[in-house]
Amino acid sequence: MTRVTALSNPLLLGFEEIERLVDRATKGGDGYPPYNIERIARDSDSGELLRITLAVAGFARDELEITLEDKQLTVRGKQQDDKTRDYLYRGIASRQFSRTFVLADGIEVKSAELANGLLSIDLQRLEPERLVRRIEIGTARPAKSRV
Repeated sequence: MTRVTALSNPLLLGFEEIERLVDRATKGGDGYPPYNIERIARDSDSGELLRITLAVAGFARDELEITLEDKQLTVRGKQQDDKTRDYLYRGIASRQFSRTFVLADGIEVKSAELANGLLSIDLQRLEPERLVRRIEIGTARPAKSRV
C-alpha cells in the first residue's frame, strides 16, 4: 500500500527530503525538558533571529551536550546520581534527556548559553539569494522516418 501525503502531489517535485525531515521531527519524545521557541527582534542587516530555550534546572554545563548533524540539532542532558546523599524524600529526579530539533536549510546555530537553569540556543535564518534564470526553448529535431 502506498502512503499518500500532502507532499506526494505530482506538482511538488523533489520534496521527498522534507517529508523525511517531518517524519524525523514528529517521532517520540516525552515532553521533557519543556522548551520555548521565540522570534527575536532582528537587526536591519541580519536575517531572522530565533531562540530555543530549554528548562534544564539542575544540570551543570558539563552535563549538557549540543550537537548539529545533518540539519538535526540535538540537546542531550545526563546527570549522575549523587550516591553520597541520603534523601528522606526525593521529588527532583536525576534523569537523562534528548531533545531534537530539525533545522531548515539556511538556519545557522549562532550561540548557546546556560543561565539560571535555562539553556538558550540562538539561531539565525539567513536570507536566501533570489535567483531568476531564463530557460531557452530549443527547437525539436524532426523525427527520422523509418522505411
